[in-house]
Amino acid sequence: MTTRSIGARIPRNEDPRLLRGLGCFVDDVNPPGILRAAALRSPHAHARIARIDASAARRAPGVHLVLTAADLGALNQPSPLLIPHPTLSHPRTQCPLAIDEVRYVGEIVALIVADDRYVAEDALGLIDVAYEPLPVVTDLATALAPGTPRVHADVPDNRAARFRQAVGDAESALARAPRVRRERLTIERSCGSPIETRGVVAEWDARRQILKVWDSTQAPLPIKNGLARLFGLPEFSVEVVAPDVGGGFGTKIMLFYPEEMLVPYAAIRLGRPVKWTEDRREHLIAANQERGQIHEVEVGFDDAGRIVGLQDRFVHDAGAYTPYGIVVPIITSTQLPGPYRLKNYTVEFEVAYTNKAVVTPYRGAGRPHGVFVMERVIGLIARELGLEPAEVRRRNFIQPDEFPWDVGLTFQDGGPTRYDSGNYPDGLAMALEMIEAGGFRARQAEARRAGRYLGLGLGCYVEGTGIGPYEGAHVRVEPSGKILVATGLTTQGQGHATTFAQIAAEALGCDPADVSVITGDTTKFNWGAGTYASRALVTSGNAIHRAATAVRDKALRLAASLLEVSPHDLELADGRARVRGAPGRELTLGALATVANPIRYAYGKESAEAALRLVKPRQGAVLLEGEEPGLEAHGYYAPPQSTFASGCHAAIVEVDVDTGNLSILRYVVQHDCGTLVNPTIVEGQICGGVAQGVGGSFYERIVYDASGQPLATTFMDFLIPTALEIPAIEIGHRETPSPLNALGIKGVGEAGAIPVPALVAEAIDDALAPLGVRVREMPLDPDRLLRLIRSAGG
Repeated sequence: MTTRSIGARIPRNEDPRLLRGLGCFVDDVNPPGILRAAALRSPHAHARIARIDASAARRAPGVHLVLTAADLGALNQPSPLLIPHPTLSHPRTQCPLAIDEVRYVGEIVALIVADDRYVAEDALGLIDVAYEPLPVVTDLATALAPGTPRVHADVPDNRAARFRQAVGDAESALARAPRVRRERLTIERSCGSPIETRGVVAEWDARRQILKVWDSTQAPLPIKNGLARLFGLPEFSVEVVAPDVGGGFGTKIMLFYPEEMLVPYAAIRLGRPVKWTEDRREHLIAANQERGQIHEVEVGFDDAGRIVGLQDRFVHDAGAYTPYGIVVPIITSTQLPGPYRLKNYTVEFEVAYTNKAVVTPYRGAGRPHGVFVMERVIGLIARELGLEPAEVRRRNFIQPDEFPWDVGLTFQDGGPTRYDSGNYPDGLAMALEMIEAGGFRARQAEARRAGRYLGLGLGCYVEGTGIGPYEGAHVRVEPSGKILVATGLTTQGQGHATTFAQIAAEALGCDPADVSVITGDTTKFNWGAGTYASRALVTSGNAIHRAATAVRDKALRLAASLLEVSPHDLELADGRARVRGAPGRELTLGALATVANPIRYAYGKESAEAALRLVKPRQGAVLLEGEEPGLEAHGYYAPPQSTFASGCHAAIVEVDVDTGNLSILRYVVQHDCGTLVNPTIVEGQICGGVAQGVGGSFYERIVYDASGQPLATTFMDFLIPTALEIPAIEIGHRETPSPLNALGIKGVGEAGAIPVPALVAEAIDDALAPLGVRVREMPLDPDRLLRLIRSAGG
């Protein structure tokens, strides 16, 4: 019998170490002689730097280095444009240190390295910077208007890009549609706020000419290669390690954040280790943010509620720079159709520069915006026609027999937006059954008679996951029988050490407990892109499967030779290659690893196993042409296109019309990410995502005043939900395996967060329908909701 690991609810094997306090995060890394860095940041949203005088800071006791733009010279170049696009007519990226202008509060102006953080922070106050304030742009609605001040002097109208995609002829469809409705929808800024902020430690080994960097990054390999090129070092002279990382959510993937270049540079220059750890205020003003769009949507539909045409125009807030190009609004535009059959769809967006922190992907990455718009459209149609929103969804769903479904748009990776598999009607039916929607209207009516306002909300979505370009893996069996898996991406709490072990164990017929997984260390695996876009299990998982399958095949060939049977007569189970139907005729994987490399392991008790290689010597060389010693292999996987996960969330809420407070009474999730490698870990990812979605719906709001000052710079103002605000979450799984990869898997990392704002809006509309309330913006705190109630006459 073959050992089965994929699909098993195996507990996360990394948790005991972390729960016992044995994790190692960047701030735990303290090489001997380490110095601490602190950053001087702009207090202005937009200003010209007339003068910087750092002489007093340089003379301060305990200060070892002060860096300004002038000190960096030619190294102070704009960071790379990570994702170019033909329509990005005016890309702008940030220099490590501001040169002539600052363009948002928090932009880094200087770095001080001192004996400790206290000395460094005190010395920041000794740097004299003369700023000449310039006009500020913070209002996204007017950022592109003629006459608005320029964020970049050479970018007319603050327009970084304009992009349009179309399927069919939406304009003609709208002209002939029996019914047409328009709506303006707003999604405000938020940010990731991982429990561990960013951090960098760097050490220069002058003897070995090795630069070692510990970085709480989601992409150590790009950081390694970038630093090598930046400093003129061979790539083998740079080592980057992402140790334990306490959450990422997209916030920790950049090339480069200024500190990721400045700290290694300081370490090389001083010849001593240097550490910088971001504090929470720095994170809230200077780490990358997301969301921030205003949509003008127009939908045409018939009297049965079927959509005949949809047109969406929106403006996207890029902040001060565009290191990721226009990837976030492209995702919004291509994922907006969701699970619905839109034959006539046009989307056009503009990307605006503002004097705010930079916008890059954050968990959901443009999808919550698109789902919010599309699901608001569904609700608009339902209200117009007096139909249940669920029924409008049914009438517009792509059907199971229509896959693969080509949306007709170009996806974020330049490939087609082509849904590979799914069953959206069944997913909706499962969610409705879980939430007990059948009896809800009667319960709602009874509650209203008692003066209580209950509402039912749904949120359906499709999520493109598993983008390329590729990932790789190395799988090796040790003489002990233990197995090592190394891959180029990193983990920030997703449970990769468990799921990757399950995939390798499935192929090798062993216990996942015997598999150790290394991620985030460029000395262990040297090629890959990183952890983002819900891609890890699709790309690295399939790479591990390929490498482990190659090891499996080699083990079976070797065992067949030693046991004098055909490989087809063997099976791998319980860590052994054994002859089917012949108890006792078997070899352990450890023995086969020893035999595969007798020179390396021909000592001690393993020498007898090593000698097996010589029992029946063959003619010629010990290694056949093309054969390598050892029981190990590399594998790579490059997805042909994205895989598309899907789901439907449902919630019942109660709104207090006197206070604007909202309580989530029940929350259910139907989710489909293809083959489930570990249902427990999938559920953990979904629950975490829902929690962030709840935060984005009610609490987590980044606000700037008219002068560009951020108003949420601590957790007193930027509110994050606690466990008390997160409802119990019931999860039901569907599995429609992807035909695009051998494991049939799709990504899941962002799914939980994507539909929450949309279903919350629908639930509020449903609860307050007697008052005529219509939600058109997110997030929606009690004060905003109360204003909506009052403006509707409630």
